[in-house]
Amino acid sequence: MAAFPWHARSRNYVSESDVYKLESVPLDFGDYHPLKPITVTESKTKKMSRKGSTSSTSSSSSSSMMDPLSSVLDGTDPLSLFAAAADPLTATASMDGIRKKRDKDDNSAVGSDFEQWSSKRSEILSRYTTTEKLSINLYMGSEKGKTTTSGSAVSEKVRTRLEELDDLEEGSQKELLNLTQQDYMNRIEELNQSLKDAWSSDQKVKALKIVIQCSKLLSDTTVIQFYPSKFVLITDILDTFDNFSPETVNDTAKETCLNWFFKIASIRELIPRFYVEAAILKCNKFLSKTGILECLPRLTSVIRGIGDPLVAVYARAYLCRVGMEVAPQLKESLNKNFFDFLLTFKQIHGDTVQNQLVVQCVEIPLYLTLYSPAIDWILQCIAYRAPEVLLTEMMERCKKLGNNALLLNSVMSAFRAEFIAARSMDFIGMIKECDESGFPKHLLFRSLGLNLALADPPENDHLQILNEAWKVITKLKNPQDYINCAEVWVEYTCRHFTKREVNTVLADVIKHMTPDRAFEDAYPQLQSIIQKVITYINDFSLLFSVEKFLPFLDMFQKESVRVEVCKCIMESFIKHQQESTKDPVILNALLHICKTMHDSVNALTLEDEKRLLAALINGFIKMVSFGRDFEQQLSFYVEARSMFCNLEPVLVQLIHSVNQLAMETRKVMRGNHSRKTAAFVRACVAFCFITIPSLSSIFTRLNLYLHSGQVALANQCLSQADAFFKAAVSLVPEVPKMISVDGKMRPSDAFLLEFLCNFFSTLLVVPDHPEQGVLFLVRGLLNVIQDYTWEDNSDDKVRIYTNVLHLLSAMTQETYIYHVDKVDSNDTLYGGDSKFLAEISKLCETVIAQILDHLKTLGKEETLKRQSQLALCFFNTILAHGDLRNNKLNQLSVNLWNLAQKHGFADTKTMVKTLEYIKRRSKQPDMSHFTDLALRLPLQSRT
Repeated sequence: MAAFPWHARSRNYVSESDVYKLESVPLDFGDYHPLKPITVTESKTKKMSRKGSTSSTSSSSSSSMMDPLSSVLDGTDPLSLFAAAADPLTATASMDGIRKKRDKDDNSAVGSDFEQWSSKRSEILSRYTTTEKLSINLYMGSEKGKTTTSGSAVSEKVRTRLEELDDLEEGSQKELLNLTQQDYMNRIEELNQSLKDAWSSDQKVKALKIVIQCSKLLSDTTVIQFYPSKFVLITDILDTFDNFSPETVNDTAKETCLNWFFKIASIRELIPRFYVEAAILKCNKFLSKTGILECLPRLTSVIRGIGDPLVAVYARAYLCRVGMEVAPQLKESLNKNFFDFLLTFKQIHGDTVQNQLVVQCVEIPLYLTLYSPAIDWILQCIAYRAPEVLLTEMMERCKKLGNNALLLNSVMSAFRAEFIAARSMDFIGMIKECDESGFPKHLLFRSLGLNLALADPPENDHLQILNEAWKVITKLKNPQDYINCAEVWVEYTCRHFTKREVNTVLADVIKHMTPDRAFEDAYPQLQSIIQKVITYINDFSLLFSVEKFLPFLDMFQKESVRVEVCKCIMESFIKHQQESTKDPVILNALLHICKTMHDSVNALTLEDEKRLLAALINGFIKMVSFGRDFEQQLSFYVEARSMFCNLEPVLVQLIHSVNQLAMETRKVMRGNHSRKTAAFVRACVAFCFITIPSLSSIFTRLNLYLHSGQVALANQCLSQADAFFKAAVSLVPEVPKMISVDGKMRPSDAFLLEFLCNFFSTLLVVPDHPEQGVLFLVRGLLNVIQDYTWEDNSDDKVRIYTNVLHLLSAMTQETYIYHVDKVDSNDTLYGGDSKFLAEISKLCETVIAQILDHLKTLGKEETLKRQSQLALCFFNTILAHGDLRNNKLNQLSVNLWNLAQKHGFADTKTMVKTLEYIKRRSKQPDMSHFTDLALRLPLQSRT
């Protein structure tokens, strides 16, 4: 093959910049800003009734487009509704969705600030458990309750149901004994599913029987400590009835509903009768608009007939729950409900209850805690948006009952924190007078502390409140009781006092939790204390001057917990530390904390966890600055490298930080290094050179070698820069064909191409070594590229070679397009020497030959499109960098143009625009030869 000598065109970069720079035009943006969100104007047409034939159009602005079909259908697909009607199971699911939406609408009457019962459910189930055996009566239904045929008359269907209701005892019951708690819960869920199935299959009587049987279970207190959880499970089953407006119900349905209420009223046992009627309280709207208003007071009075005080208080809680859903405005009934409970409160200490507790071996303090969920809920309903005067009334009633601790605790839990905080000293006085035998005082102080964490008491009372509370807390012998209270009051201390008081509290916690390693059972509370301390003390110099803070951290002996605490502290530091620091107290403490996080990394640590830990440590490293004391800064980085060697992102950050340190030194010295600063930047360069090989990611190493070499070059460390670039060249053959990117394997060709293009840009200004040959780095890199095994279907090698031609063309210019300050590049060293230019020309010929050889290999039918694209790419390279006054180069460009179009794969628009560009260039000075070239470049149609 004939050689194609390369003749690069001479470039005057300054004049080219002047010619091609954009013209500056003053712009008046007005209200426009590129970051301002786009507002879409939506036009809505309101059609009037037929009587008024005109229509009005209104426009509204919206930040997002609305789907008109969704808005009309309210999110419901009519086809899905038809399908649901045909499938009873789907219909049931649809009903559940409608009920949830309805419940949400109903609950909106009490506002989003009202804590719903559903949020308390899981806590009750997890708190009130048992290991004793349980029993349950399962309803075994008969065939009589099944639906009639579709041809039956409605009146016959109704008559049949009413006959079935006359005998609620029909059907057998099966008693299951010796059930574990989990078995019991599974059986309850089976009953719940049976109820849904019966209702969806139109077996309404069977559904009612199941509800009655479930309600009967609430009269059973044989395993008394499980009763609150049983209440939650059973009342879940009761929540199954729908909501209607009385205007939409015909007289026949009203009569049927009334008959159902009469039959429910005929249930002999009080508890199932009460619960079933309360569960369908909403259905009173069938009968009249005032039905609920009349029923609530009656049901409140019915509860007086329940003898067991525990069963009665949960019945009151259920009535409050239903009342808040259907008639939240009827606060009188809620208040009457609670005051009835107060009148019967003395039953708790009666002989009947005491004998029951003796039989079940339950202590009175444990028994009293069973009341808490019910009383808390009743008081929450009463206290919701209640005036402050109601709290005063409640406090007076508590005093009349001898400051009963159980009631007092529920009052403090129910009313607004602002009301409680304003009366803090009054509550402390009441707590002092409480009888501690039934309900411990420390729980009352804990409830008071929870309120004071949300609202501030009178300023003059701050210290007295803390002293009164802590006198009780510090005397607690049980570590769990102690830490549960101390955790709450730490926040109050941090909010209102100085580091002295915080230190005292932390010291007291250490004193109580260290003996017998009690802290091992209190990690959640200890973590909470740390979180509260760092939330209120954002100044880390102040935080670490708290004498007992670091000893407090020593209690976290379990590694996973200790690491979580360290992460919390580092997140707070990164969030709140506004300025860099060199405070030795902060640095030593945080280095210790970061070291703890780093040392937790092992072979089983997840990558996400490693990234998080590395990000926290890097955040700390970035905040450390010793100002102009660069040597101390470098010493810190050296120490950090030895401490965090197992986290690769930290090592990468350290390399970048050291490179930045070297550039800051250059900036201070304005590029004129003294002997001392020259030695210092060489030390920085050495740090990077010995750290990079320890990294596992090959492209991270390649990019850091390049970056560090650039830094070394900028600081006139020429031999060190050569070492970095040689290391990069020698590393290229090790690049694998596939690399992991975000957990997925990707081809590496694109990444390698990007790196090499960056590398070529740097090599332009790198001066040749006096003891090496001309362009020794470029030659070495070309040899590596030649020997690298490329994918068979990849053209990246040719794309790299075209970029090499760009580099070599730039190297032939008298003055390079850019330079490194105080570094003489080859344009200065060689001064346009003919031998140097001849060497470049030889390299160009070799590269061109490689490109043309590759184009020949693409002559097969399946690769013709690639051949066309590469031919046009090479043509553009010659057009931009070659001297087309050379006949051979001119002819080569014409051949490439024709080859790009030869098989019809060239994009016509691109070819047209390229030809137009050539014609425009021909009009510029010294570019007349482009006119002849344009005439030799035909445009071929695909046909």
